[in-house]
Amino acid sequence: MIDELIVQAFDFACGGFSPDRVVADPELNEQFIKQCRSLGMVEKNRELNQRLLNIRKRGALSGRPRSKRTSFEDQEQYIFAAEIAARYIERQHSTSLDTIMCDDELVAAFDAVACRIAPGYSKLQYRWAALSLRKAKKLKPELASRLVVPVKIVNVSVNELELSTLPTSQGLYLFFDHKKLLYVGETKNLRSRLKKHLDHSDNKGLAHWVWEHGTSDLNIEIQILEEDTPDRARKALETELIRSRSPLFNIKR
Repeated sequence: MIDELIVQAFDFACGGFSPDRVVADPELNEQFIKQCRSLGMVEKNRELNQRLLNIRKRGALSGRPRSKRTSFEDQEQYIFAAEIAARYIERQHSTSLDTIMCDDELVAAFDAVACRIAPGYSKLQYRWAALSLRKAKKLKPELASRLVVPVKIVNVSVNELELSTLPTSQGLYLFFDHKKLLYVGETKNLRSRLKKHLDHSDNKGLAHWVWEHGTSDLNIEIQILEEDTPDRARKALETELIRSRSPLFNIKR
């Protein structure tokens, strides 16, 4: 019965667009949730959104007119920001992109990260870019990441980074600007290693980039690992990140 009501709410709110668009689009999603409430549904927003996606995945909406196409001409300007944001929230919460899109708090966190990296675009644009990446199979799971779970993940502008607050424990780090991943590294001592990078990186490519561009557009993601994480596990995660994300100044192994 509830699935029938969700389909009714979807038909009312969709405006000819797909379930993915209804979940990702703040305006359409607000209409969908309001209609669900008017039909007596009391489930949390994320449950209603997830049910809609599950109905679509089961093929229960097949046989209908083709959905309107969603596309944005300038997606290349912020698609990398959407990738970084999606992977960051996925790893931070051990969750999937669908769950992020369905959950008000998680998708708001995704929006905030994407907007910080590449400001000036709509929430729908960031969200649709992430969904487009997954459809193109460019958000494949990084298996080593599931085996090496970080204690904490930080994703900030380098200019906001307080080196004195960083732990001296082991971890990984990713340098990037708004369009590309620059460098991935691993270390036994995050504070010491990152201080060296920002003083004068021993990676010539990254050092030259910072000299040429400065740090105003430089971001960093720091993955702090448990102290007892084996060196080989940390290095395996670095290797996988380099292989799957192709940072500009790393050599593929």
